[in-house]
Amino acid sequence: MSVIRVAVTGAAGQVSYSLLTRLASGEVFGANQKVRLQLLEIPRSVNPKAMDALEGVAMELEDCAFPTLDSIEVTDDPNVAFSSCNWALLVGSFPRGPGMERKELLDKNGKIFIGQGKALAAKAASDVRILVVGNPCNTNCLVAYRNGRAIPKDRWTAMTRLDHNRAVNALAKKAGVGNEAVTCVTIWGNHSNTQYPDFTNAKINGNPAPQVITDRTWLETTFVKECQERGKAIIQKRGVSSATSAANGAIDHVKTLLHGTSPNDWTSMALISNGEYGVPAGLVFSYPCTVDRSGHTKIVEGVPLDEFSKQKFQITLKELLEEQDAVKELLPN
Repeated sequence: MSVIRVAVTGAAGQVSYSLLTRLASGEVFGANQKVRLQLLEIPRSVNPKAMDALEGVAMELEDCAFPTLDSIEVTDDPNVAFSSCNWALLVGSFPRGPGMERKELLDKNGKIFIGQGKALAAKAASDVRILVVGNPCNTNCLVAYRNGRAIPKDRWTAMTRLDHNRAVNALAKKAGVGNEAVTCVTIWGNHSNTQYPDFTNAKINGNPAPQVITDRTWLETTFVKECQERGKAIIQKRGVSSATSAANGAIDHVKTLLHGTSPNDWTSMALISNGEYGVPAGLVFSYPCTVDRSGHTKIVEGVPLDEFSKQKFQITLKELLEEQDAVKELLPN
């Protein structure tokens, strides 16, 4: 039986702690598919506790005795973690500290993702699929891609599925329906508080969401703001950032790439733009996307944007262009 190699960075962190058992258990890749986990953490010289914590996580995974878990590699070397990997989930990133400017955060993360992009290009399997989860994920993905361009650009994605799921649930709760009744939600742009959760093209039981939820003021203000600031609200309640829901978003993202989107629906993911919707080519921007059963991703063209939507679209696009400019020295031509 062939073995799928899955690399996960930041593997001792909170998100990965919720993620790894689901990758190992057979839920994602199937009950008859063996999985090898290749787990990366920062060196002991940087944080003495990180590798110890990762070794503890590996011990727990072993103790689960999953029939689908072939083996576990723990390492602080990206070249080892990415060796022949078929999937790379880049969960780890440098967290924003008190008083840290966004440009400083972008710079610190950019330098991490330079190395990871180069290591992926040098070591990953030819069929590798990459999902960047660690924030700021759009621009981290951009830096990694530009430094790992031996890997085709259609293999690189950044996660806005968590935001997508949040928007689905918010609309479902307001309409008094199950989550499955909500389709065609889109997260446009950046995984940040400028993202635009597009309700204007969403459907509830096949009907336009604004016809089901007729309170346009709620949609434009409460819904949009609560989706944009949901992560902040969770930190205020828990004292730490989203972990279970972020891991679930990553799992949903991978499952969609494996099995495709449902008929008459699409998902949200950040891809490297080819100029769709006027977004400059090369920018990592979240779009409405369909995925076929072979894993080929396609941006949905022709989704209409009203004046409110156009305004929100431009705000998130502007932020991503500013982020790109902030890391321009890290982007090879």
